[in-house]
Amino acid sequence: MRDFYASRSAPLDQADGLRKLFNPTRTRYIAVASNPHVAFATVLIERLTTAIAASGRKLLLVDAAETAPEPHELALLDLAAGVEQLSPQIAYLAARGLPLRHVDTRGSCAGMLTALSDAAPQADVVLVHAGASELSRLFSHRVVRPILLAADFAPSVTHAYAAMKVLAGRNGLMAFDLMLAVGPQRLRRQHVARQISQCADSFLGAAVHDWIAVDPACDVAEAPEAALMRLVRQQLADDNTAPEAPVPAWHRHGTAAASLSAN
Repeated sequence: MRDFYASRSAPLDQADGLRKLFNPTRTRYIAVASNPHVAFATVLIERLTTAIAASGRKLLLVDAAETAPEPHELALLDLAAGVEQLSPQIAYLAARGLPLRHVDTRGSCAGMLTALSDAAPQADVVLVHAGASELSRLFSHRVVRPILLAADFAPSVTHAYAAMKVLAGRNGLMAFDLMLAVGPQRLRRQHVARQISQCADSFLGAAVHDWIAVDPACDVAEAPEAALMRLVRQQLADDNTAPEAPVPAWHRHGTAAASLSAN
């Protein structure tokens, strides 16, 4: 049985060795902003993970969204104890509430990302599905292009914009990707994407870099379409491992974000 009170140097050294053995390239991190108003968010996440697996990567999916399951009780002490292997390429960690258990004295949870890599050293992609506030703390030292989720439902569009506003205001992140859970109606898909893109540009000076739509009635296990694979390739191509992100807003004085209604 592991002694949690023993020196941490040996386990950390061992984890570092395992990462180098299984993962000679740098771990890629993908941030997905959860949206409780998207009824088929699970379909979007499953399609995204299927595409990542289809790219030949091994993935750890960390579900810290508001609707995620409670973490395994041992995961509170050792994240690896909560990791479930869903397939040869996809591992899963129920992580609702876990990021704030890793918060440091500066309000950042960035250390949890390293802990996640240690918990699943075979994974070369770590995808974190969480609320915008938790993502802002987790990625306070990394430059990423978060993926927003939305649907053909006004509250979901408002929530996606609010997530953009948090991440732009706190972290200075100004480019986003977008996944829509919308039926096959092309005009409806374009309308929702245009709404979010225009809000990003007009009110935040931010940009929607790429967007795709997924039919909620699709077979989540089918081969990913070209547009989804393009989005995944671009996410994985971004070098988001360098700690060059702007200083988060909570480290600065007088930067409290205005309410959504102010815009």
